[in-house]
Amino acid sequence: MKTVPGVLTPFVRSDAVGSILAEVFLHPGQELTLAEITRRTGLAQAVVHKEVSRLVAGGVCTDRRDGNNRLVQVNVNHPLYAPMSQIVAAAYGPVPVLRDLLGSVSGVIEAFIYGSWAARRLGEAGLSPRDVDVMVVGDLSVDDLIEVQEAARARLGLEVSIHRTTPAAWAACGEDPFLAQVASRPIIHLGNR
Repeated sequence: MKTVPGVLTPFVRSDAVGSILAEVFLHPGQELTLAEITRRTGLAQAVVHKEVSRLVAGGVCTDRRDGNNRLVQVNVNHPLYAPMSQIVAAAYGPVPVLRDLLGSVSGVIEAFIYGSWAARRLGEAGLSPRDVDVMVVGDLSVDDLIEVQEAARARLGLEVSIHRTTPAAWAACGEDPFLAQVASRPIIHLGNR
């Protein structure tokens, strides 16, 4: 399988590698199985195996066997861990960070990233995004969303704007010009919570 160059940052070889790095870098100290990385990233199992093997060979990640499971985690002692963490968080961190933060908020029916970050992540050319736009569908408190927004800003080092809408308004998004525009552009679902 041919690896597609990364669009979000020229410092990471491909978006597949960026997605894998985001899962391990943003969960330091946590061991993930290859199956868990595959599920979280949506990548093919063969791609995850190949790229994780390259990261382990380069010392960026460590691994160990537990029965049939290969457990992987970021090597926090790697000399480039700190600067790479910042790059990975800003470029590929929005999906795992927002998925984790919104996973603990009650009332979320659906959540996704839209706007320039989603467009770049899905391969549209353009400048690196300076912010992340998030839409949350559900019946939830504004205070909860503000808390998630601030936590995401702190972890990602990017401006994060979270908008909410009701399930009924989202279902009838053609009636609202803003929601219609959001629905017509690239979006990345924050599933796998």
